[in-house]
Amino acid sequence: MESQQSHNQLNVIFVPYPSPGHMIPMIDTARLFAKHGVSVIIITTHANVSSFQKTIDTDFSLGYPIKTHLIQFPSAQVGLPDGVENLKDGTSNEILDKITRGIRMLQDPIEVLFQEFQPDCIVTDMMYPWTVEAAAKLGIPRIHFYSSSYFSNCAFHFIMKYRPHDGLVSDTQKFTIPGLPHTIEMTPLQIPDWLREKNPATAYFEPIYKSGEKSYGTLYNSFHDLESDYEKLSKTTMGIKSWSVGPVSAWANKDDQKKGNKDHLEELGEEAELLNWLKSKENESVLYVSFGSLTRLSHTQLVEIAHGLENSGHNFIWVVRKNDRDEGENRFLQDFEQRMKESKMGYIIWNWAPQLLILDHPSTGGIVTHCGWNSILESLNAGLPMIAWPMFAEQFFNEKLLVDVLKIGVPVGAKENKSWNSICVEAMVRREEIAKAVEILMGSGQESKEMRMRAKKFGDAAKRTIEEGGHSYKNLIQLVDELKSLKKSKAFIDKTD
Repeated sequence: MESQQSHNQLNVIFVPYPSPGHMIPMIDTARLFAKHGVSVIIITTHANVSSFQKTIDTDFSLGYPIKTHLIQFPSAQVGLPDGVENLKDGTSNEILDKITRGIRMLQDPIEVLFQEFQPDCIVTDMMYPWTVEAAAKLGIPRIHFYSSSYFSNCAFHFIMKYRPHDGLVSDTQKFTIPGLPHTIEMTPLQIPDWLREKNPATAYFEPIYKSGEKSYGTLYNSFHDLESDYEKLSKTTMGIKSWSVGPVSAWANKDDQKKGNKDHLEELGEEAELLNWLKSKENESVLYVSFGSLTRLSHTQLVEIAHGLENSGHNFIWVVRKNDRDEGENRFLQDFEQRMKESKMGYIIWNWAPQLLILDHPSTGGIVTHCGWNSILESLNAGLPMIAWPMFAEQFFNEKLLVDVLKIGVPVGAKENKSWNSICVEAMVRREEIAKAVEILMGSGQESKEMRMRAKKFGDAAKRTIEEGGHSYKNLIQLVDELKSLKKSKAFIDKTD
């Protein structure tokens, strides 16, 4: 009986891409598969596993069939110190190039593991287009994991197909994205440079976006009520099979989210001070400002943000990365922090913030976001409207989704899509624009009330979809069942051959 059961068990390998925005949702998706009885192996490297091994060990100890398998990152070959294995460690273009080269060199050892483990299916990040061929060699399905919105993938697809921005007289002239159910206008400056015009990166990125079409299907960290038009578009016009199973992090951590935040608070006594500060504020009166784990901001931009927040007259919590902190003679941020402490209007957190705890607090009324998909989903889960400040990659598309389609976002006026690790003074957003966006979102006007109401509805839908019988819940079960059927029919064909 035991061997029969293990013979019927579905074995799936997950290969996450080493960048926070890609890794976190994929690890949580792998955990969801295991929680639904799938035997899961996550292939990653030594430095990358440190951020989630404890969680996997906990799941395993609870009886879920999940484990990690580590491969060696080729640090010495590419000239990197040990432990630099994630894009977030790319503090310069040179280091970033070396990390990317190291990631590409993982292809051979990963393929060897595919042969060794003989999985029934592989789920790999979009950034590994070569896994389409690897799966075909094994005669198994490759599921393409897309870590952002349906909307952004559709926008990429139609811009690549029709190139509506070619032939415009300037990079700031607007064009309309063809093929979409909503009228979406953008400028060439707001799309990634490899898409704007052909450059060396185009040959790298185009196969990544095209690999979805050659896969068995695509997994999205999204949910039906949020993007139903674009889910439909992806399946019909683009003809790509897909399953929305999000928000995966809220789902995978449903039982221990509150506990996790509580444990963290107990470890870090200073967070009690933050909670007391939040408790002292009225409901929905605090704006949370965070730009994710990759964005680098120039000192000049930080000064504009500080003045914009102060001039808005609204309470705020601002997360500032340590490497944005200006040391030495210019003590602007430290002086600003002191001034905010005295006025009790603002609260600065250096580096790590208990984001979920802040978003879920009744005093928090909105967020300034770089439009990274994970941050958007966390804000939506808490039912919060957003100020959209996109920086790079697909974030300008996500801004359009928030502002023009869902109508739960206020644009801050970001104009240029730059590489996440480049600091650009020309593309700066001024303090007047920041203060104006804060006033629209956090003020008591009709627009703010309507956005808040819509955001709360999406928040409720996000919670419903991951409950038993919800859209995302049913999609995951359906996908697992489909993969089991494929495994059975393959076994039958192998027997009859």
